[in-house]
Amino acid sequence: MSTTVIRGGTVFDGTGADGRVADVHVEDGVVRRIAPGLDVPEDAEVIDADGCWVTPGFVDLHTHYDAEVEFAPALTESVRHGITTVLVGSCGLSFAVGEPEDLADMFCRVEGIPRADVLPMLRQVVDWDGPAGYLDHLDALPLGPNVVSLLGHSAIRAHVMGFGRSVDDHVTPSAGEVATMRAMVDEALDAGYLGLSVNTLPWDKCDGDRYRSRPTPSVFATWREYRALVEPVRRRDAVFQAVPNIQTRWNLSLFAALASKVRHAPMRTMLISLVDVKSARGTHKAVGAFLTFCRRVLGADLRMQSLPMVFDMWIDGLENPVIEELGAGTEVLHLERGHRGELMTEPGWRDRFRSQWTNKVRGRVYHRDLGEARIIGAPDPTLEGRTFADVAAGRGVDPLDCFMDLIAEYGTDLRWYTVIGNDRRRELEWIAAHPQVLVGFSDAGAHLRNMGFYNFPLHLLKLARDADRRGRPFLTTGQAVHRVTGEIADYLGVDATTCARQAGRRRRRRPRRPRRPLLDEFHEGGDAGFPGLEARGAPQRRPQCRRCWSTASWRGDGWANQALAPDLGKAGGYGRLLRGSY
Repeated sequence: MSTTVIRGGTVFDGTGADGRVADVHVEDGVVRRIAPGLDVPEDAEVIDADGCWVTPGFVDLHTHYDAEVEFAPALTESVRHGITTVLVGSCGLSFAVGEPEDLADMFCRVEGIPRADVLPMLRQVVDWDGPAGYLDHLDALPLGPNVVSLLGHSAIRAHVMGFGRSVDDHVTPSAGEVATMRAMVDEALDAGYLGLSVNTLPWDKCDGDRYRSRPTPSVFATWREYRALVEPVRRRDAVFQAVPNIQTRWNLSLFAALASKVRHAPMRTMLISLVDVKSARGTHKAVGAFLTFCRRVLGADLRMQSLPMVFDMWIDGLENPVIEELGAGTEVLHLERGHRGELMTEPGWRDRFRSQWTNKVRGRVYHRDLGEARIIGAPDPTLEGRTFADVAAGRGVDPLDCFMDLIAEYGTDLRWYTVIGNDRRRELEWIAAHPQVLVGFSDAGAHLRNMGFYNFPLHLLKLARDADRRGRPFLTTGQAVHRVTGEIADYLGVDATTCARQAGRRRRRRPRRPRRPLLDEFHEGGDAGFPGLEARGAPQRRPQCRRCWSTASWRGDGWANQALAPDLGKAGGYGRLLRGSY
């Protein structure tokens, strides 16, 4: 039996209560007692937490670690920042069932994952033939954090209908096929999935050669199909996750109807994502008011996932999902990299791209302000650190022409940075405190060259602490801890965190020392999870979160004194598969 005592830290139990100085007694990963001045057993490991916050492990309710967990089950970037439970199977995508090539084609392009790595991996590891078998497979991996899963609609749709039919706008599944998919949802809930995820956003595109650039299968479903598939989710009080069509936003009302208690029982529904976007200031307030109306009037448990930090992106050429907002952008990304520059010099394409880029009527996520987008890497070093508008002024050309010229010339060798939203502190605080928000939208394990939000819980704690120091608190520290621990675990229905319900429950606790304001540091690191991730002969690197407060823990978390345990991801005893019970 292993015994650990965390001594003298300020303990936040994950319920929203204020912190209190106490000791935490842990045996074999189970919190036994929390009280001041505990007697320490002779064989106990003692961790001095004086000056530290002691919190439950954080929960990340939106990742795409489905592929990375196969290559590197330690999932070190999340563990490094105190994440001890991650959810996979988001956005209608999962590896629960399907042929390896189908799964790779659905997953890789939209999530910015190298298909050259993922397809061979899937061909090697897929030995399951249904949702239950996939969870058994995950259960056998030497996981770093705990893992929970949703069932992806695209996976079961392609499996039941055949991939080609599932992405054909002229094909509707038969009544028998819908019944089969619904039975798979029931089977998945029996096996321990937390619920179902779907996608209605058409600019999430497939990879590969067979159905390249078509939207993922879930996008082709009708609302009749969605309603049929959520019936077991509603009946069993499971979780429904959905990607709304951001380009129009009109289907928010349809998701509200699914979530409401009008004519049926309410259903736990979480949508992606509430952001103070620069392209449409104030939209987040309107959506927040809509969520409140749905809760108060319709009885809908409708929530939106949100990040408590600046939403920024790093982009190579046009390699980013926001470029798929534009049909002309998809035309470029449809081609192999070596042929894209030729298309981008054609007058017809440039006219289409300009028309779509400057269209102010059609909904957009990206603001397209070339006076803000800044070049951070290029074969010509004189471009680095300058905005596209600045370069254009120096050349005496239109900024959009300059943007197209540079990407046509340099392709993915041109790397640039832009902020999508959440750049206004007071608005970000409003989002982070909204009662219909679930804090978390990291997309961890996806968009490997574009984003790095693995440390979002620490950002929330710092946001709350800084507001308190200014004398304008919006959340107490205890409430902030609750938002990224107990609140999410309770919503998902998993035993993942909090310590008030202590005896006999498995808990992970992390001391955190809120003294070093390093959250704004940025680092691009190697990608151990994807050994073949290369571009033009040189290893690619992804944004990683060295933006961190110092953290310490013991072996049960795999991270101690700023170092990973040597057997993390190789041996058991760290994370495990958590199953829902619906």
